[in-house]
Amino acid sequence: MRSVTSKSSQVTQQSAHGSTGGGSESRGESESRSGSEVSGNENAKPPQVYTPLSVAKREEANVLRARGLVALILLLAVVSVATTTNLIIRQQERSEFETKFAGYATQILTASGSHLRQFFQALDSFASSIGAQAATDHALRNTSWPFYRMPEWSVQAQKLAQLTSVNETLIAFAPIVQENERDEWNRFATEQNPLWYQESIENEGYTKFTAQELVNLTVPFTFYYDRGDGHQPLSISRPGEVVPFFHSYPVGLHLLSTAMITNMDALLSSQQTEDLYRIAKVTRRASVGFTRIDIGDEKSIPGSQIVQPIFDGPNTDAEDREMVAVLLIQLPWMVYLKNLLAEGEDGIIVVIEIFCPTFLEDGTQNLTNSERNIVTYLVNGPDVVLLGDADFHDPEYGDLVVLSESRGLPFDPSKLPEGTCVPMQTIRIYPSAELEDSFRTNNDVIYTVGVVVIFVFTTLVFLLYDFSVGRRQRTVMERIMKQDRIVADVFPTAIRDRLYENHADGADLGGEDEAIVVHNSFVSKSSSISGSAPLAELFPSVTVVFADLVGFTAWSSTREPHHVFILLETIYGAFDKLAYRHGVFKVETVGDCYVSAVGLPEPREDHAVVACRFARDCIKKMKDATLKLEVSLGPDTSDLELRTGMHSGQVTAGVLRGQRSRFQLFGDTMNTASRMESSGERSRIQISEATADLIKEAGLARWILPRSRTINVKGKGEMQTYWVCKSHRSIQPKSADLKSQMETLDEGTETEKSSETGEEGDSELLRVEGMNRNERLVEWTVEVLTSLLEQIVGFRGGVESKIQSLSNAESRIGIRTKTVLDEFTPIIPLKRFDIAEIGRCQSISTVDIGEEAKSQLKHYISTIASMYPDNAYHNFQHACHVTASVKKLLSRIVAVGQENGLGASITSESANLVHLAGRSYGITSDPLTQFAVVFSAIIHDVDHPGVPNAQLIKENTRCAQIYKKSVAEQKSVDIAWDMLMEDRYADLRACIYQTEEDLRRFRQLVVNTVLATDIVDKDLQALRKARWETAFDCKPGTLDDGVDSEDRKATI
Repeated sequence: MRSVTSKSSQVTQQSAHGSTGGGSESRGESESRSGSEVSGNENAKPPQVYTPLSVAKREEANVLRARGLVALILLLAVVSVATTTNLIIRQQERSEFETKFAGYATQILTASGSHLRQFFQALDSFASSIGAQAATDHALRNTSWPFYRMPEWSVQAQKLAQLTSVNETLIAFAPIVQENERDEWNRFATEQNPLWYQESIENEGYTKFTAQELVNLTVPFTFYYDRGDGHQPLSISRPGEVVPFFHSYPVGLHLLSTAMITNMDALLSSQQTEDLYRIAKVTRRASVGFTRIDIGDEKSIPGSQIVQPIFDGPNTDAEDREMVAVLLIQLPWMVYLKNLLAEGEDGIIVVIEIFCPTFLEDGTQNLTNSERNIVTYLVNGPDVVLLGDADFHDPEYGDLVVLSESRGLPFDPSKLPEGTCVPMQTIRIYPSAELEDSFRTNNDVIYTVGVVVIFVFTTLVFLLYDFSVGRRQRTVMERIMKQDRIVADVFPTAIRDRLYENHADGADLGGEDEAIVVHNSFVSKSSSISGSAPLAELFPSVTVVFADLVGFTAWSSTREPHHVFILLETIYGAFDKLAYRHGVFKVETVGDCYVSAVGLPEPREDHAVVACRFARDCIKKMKDATLKLEVSLGPDTSDLELRTGMHSGQVTAGVLRGQRSRFQLFGDTMNTASRMESSGERSRIQISEATADLIKEAGLARWILPRSRTINVKGKGEMQTYWVCKSHRSIQPKSADLKSQMETLDEGTETEKSSETGEEGDSELLRVEGMNRNERLVEWTVEVLTSLLEQIVGFRGGVESKIQSLSNAESRIGIRTKTVLDEFTPIIPLKRFDIAEIGRCQSISTVDIGEEAKSQLKHYISTIASMYPDNAYHNFQHACHVTASVKKLLSRIVAVGQENGLGASITSESANLVHLAGRSYGITSDPLTQFAVVFSAIIHDVDHPGVPNAQLIKENTRCAQIYKKSVAEQKSVDIAWDMLMEDRYADLRACIYQTEEDLRRFRQLVVNTVLATDIVDKDLQALRKARWETAFDCKPGTLDDGVDSEDRKATI
């Protein structure tokens, strides 16, 4: 056998203890204060201290950090992916926008260029046709230029406009008239004007003027416009050639009429048109310049002014052909840009810039004083909008410009006169915000939200998974912690740590069940048992305490199971707290015996002194607990007492491995301590001589008194034992030193008292201590009846107001024209079992009968208690005993309720419920019946004289003269009923019944139940036997089955 070899260092941390009532605390503190380490041999490694709580906290912190890291990573991932997705979508949209814009710009330049080329080709062909027609006409008429009138001018000009799709074009035909030909030209023009006027009016449908009116408006000689004097016509006085307008199309297009334009030398009257004329003459092709075209209302629009040369003869390419006339065309720039894009292709900015550098004599350009004309258009599909005479493009899109320039000259500029202005044109095309917006979609938001939703969903799945894993881990950890507390309740800390260490060193847990039950897994395999040394130690000096509840067996026989456990848990829980304070190790509880020890698993020198203090405090705590519990657990609870015995010596302690293993003590010390308890007395502590010697060695001999006689102990023979004094201060010290020593030894008691000062329940204890026994029993009875009243109210669905209509019915019941015995009936119609109704009752979670009803009930019971005389077997305490027995009996009858399936859907199980209810004849399915039976137990002996009914009848007392039989029982019913019918108990009656049917049933139940307590009267006994045989006779045909049969059985 091994012994304790050394004391270990303090246990740094212990696992939590929390069994009901604090059972593990007694061991926890003593072990944390002075835990010892037991080893099997010199070379054995010290056991690891098992601290699951610290491990759990550390791992939980790691998990929290990991969760935070994962959450941060997920957050960064969702932000980065969402941002990247948004940028990619935006970049794709931008790229598509730029590509589309480039396409639109190219389409505009290509289409407009093609349009212009087509126009100039048509214009050149038109000029060639004029030259060819003139040559033919001159040959026939023997004339020459400039004397030529184009036949059907309006028709041919209109065809040119239609062919080039430019209907808003102003076309003018102007021959070149030399100075010596001016007079002849005037005569020719005067003759020919009416002819082409009439043709144009007929062809164009012109209605503003007639041909003759146009003739009258025509000037007979050549003029030019004086632009500095309001465009007043002035006669041409300069020498050289002039280029007067002869034909124009359409008639009346501009503010100035065609007639007023006729014969006007508008071409050479301005420097700009003169430069165009010179360029056309040198290049022998059309020249283009900038102009503003009048559209009326003093408004004008930008456009091009084109001078197309006409040569003598059809072959314009021949160098020897002379330019004899020109075509002057004014073309709005809008015409270039219309119908180039499809509908919806909006937001294109077109900036057209024309500047006119002058050429010097050496052919170089002078850009210093060049005139610049800039116009901005907005192209929206086929439509064009003039934005203004400036560059209005958005600078944000400047890098996306598409440029078209015409800078190179197709001729030798030295052939031009110095100072000639040669127009240059630049077209710049830009996108606009409107165009970019048309390519912006919600895709970036949709995809970004989609990515976020995916990540959120993933995160939620992760969180759900993490929650489920965490919940599983918490469940496992909680279970492990509970198991650890259970293990700690069963084993001391040192033994527990060695068990865990053995497991870690090689015990295979195997299945799930073995892994869960830690302290049994190592003993469940024979290999583990045979392969390791037993966990057993010898403790040479220990005091073992046995404390038994005296009277518990008889008390528990009349109580319900849950009341028994309420008592044991309360008392043993209080003992556990005391053990924790005193450093006592709780060994076990065997039935109603509480076994504890001092001096193990950590040895201590004062184990006997501590055990005495602990035992004395347990006796006091027992008295306090039973006194408080009597209010809720009923009569005789405060009569329970503690009988305690102690013995000191060596014990063998360890774990007896196997199923349901636990830490156990073996040896003679255990047996002797048990004998000390069993041979002791109520509320006294008996100790052996060995324990008494230790008390004397501690200088506390005044604590003990020798027992007046020896006791015979099995296996020991006669033994001298001692009583521990109820108060350690009962013997006065003889000196100051002894007094000081005694106070030092008793300081644990004072500490324990001070620690209990603020303990929960002290105010309740003080309140209960101020009551006598009857008052405590009244409290218990009120609690019992209140719970039954709550069931009645819940069964009805709530408390209703007082029903005044029952006053007449109440006055008729119990009238003195007949006795209580006359009201007896063999069949009381009980309430039928109704699944739906009981289901509604069970659905009421909390029911309160009201403070007024509770106050009336307490007053009623207190009055009933005061009316009980102090007889040996007919007092209020006896009535409470009967009540407790009745309550226990009712609880053992099968009850139909939620626990039996009620509340589920009404299916085939309903039949089983009905059958189950029938087994108890409906008694437990009707709360009123239960209340009536318990109420009858309380009142059945009210004002009982203490003598049998036979004696009362023999003495012919006044009551005997009235009642004849069952005198005391009938008198009790009348007294209790009359008092219940008083007005001051109206709220109480409203809780008991609300209909006349329930009133009569309650009365009949009380009458039958109280009269059944008269078991002495032979005549009544014979009647009961006959009713029993009638109700339960199983012979066929003796009694019809049905409602009356069930009520008869329930009544008996």
